[in-house]
Amino acid sequence: MPAPFPPEFKRRAVQMARESDKSVTQVARELGVSPSALRNWITQSDIDEGRKPGLSSQDRSELAELRREKFRLETENEILRRAAAFFAREIHPK
Repeated sequence: MPAPFPPEFKRRAVQMARESDKSVTQVARELGVSPSALRNWITQSDIDEGRKPGLSSQDRSELAELRREKFRLETENEILRRAAAFFAREIHPK
């Protein structure tokens, strides 16, 4: 998977696409990115600026972080549950 483009590059690409008389496809080709990527950046910029409804970049980042934390906690909980079951069998063997 290629490295993500820096935020400054994305911001300038969106600005360029908005200010240009060229199509999004032409601007994307000049910048060496896919047209769909540039369209996604424009849409996300519109959301971040309040022009469109949706999850802002900050909200998306926070959501991803919370999902990672949830996964970590669920994993730790499962480990503790299994350890408790193991020690319960050791204390009270059949």
